[in-house]
Amino acid sequence: MPKVGMQPIRRQQLIEATLQAVDQVGMGDASIALIARLAGVSNGIISHYFQDKNGLIAATMRYLMSVLSENVTARRQVLGDDSPRAHLQVIIEGNFDASQVNGPAMKTWLAFWATSMHQPSLHRLQRINDHRLYSNLCCQFRRVLPLDQARSAARGLAALIDGLWLRGALSGDAFDTEQAQRIAYEYMDIQLAKQECKSTSA
Repeated sequence: MPKVGMQPIRRQQLIEATLQAVDQVGMGDASIALIARLAGVSNGIISHYFQDKNGLIAATMRYLMSVLSENVTARRQVLGDDSPRAHLQVIIEGNFDASQVNGPAMKTWLAFWATSMHQPSLHRLQRINDHRLYSNLCCQFRRVLPLDQARSAARGLAALIDGLWLRGALSGDAFDTEQAQRIAYEYMDIQLAKQECKSTSA
């Protein structure tokens, strides 16, 4: 019988082992046996907590998504500026946080995106993640732009964030966080300047 309080510890061990396994051999070859060995547990523990490999992959992605959300929230809590620009900058920084651009995380995200096209449960997670980013961006752009422009700006910035992340992940080099943020900030400022130009000409 497992010790009281061991479940969250075991679950986290297995999630970290999954990230390590995907980093080493890829999602396809990250077997239950390998993940269990890296976590220092028996194969049956994975079935006990996650049912199967898909359940473990889903839990690993929920973990990465929760870390992303927590990073953005933590940055918001120390903001000294409540402007849309400050909040948008925090969202950009969170998406390029070290927790999202290290080797294991990037390889797991890439594998997740590919697998989600064939696994309904993972596809739902991907849609949730996509909608969260778009919704958060749109909410801030909407504070200064008309609805149609805010939606367009949010779609563009979300696509840019994903594209910069993807190119960095596939480059084979260390992720250039400073460059990615700078490019995203430039696009953000161009979109926000549309309202400033409108206000000036009115």
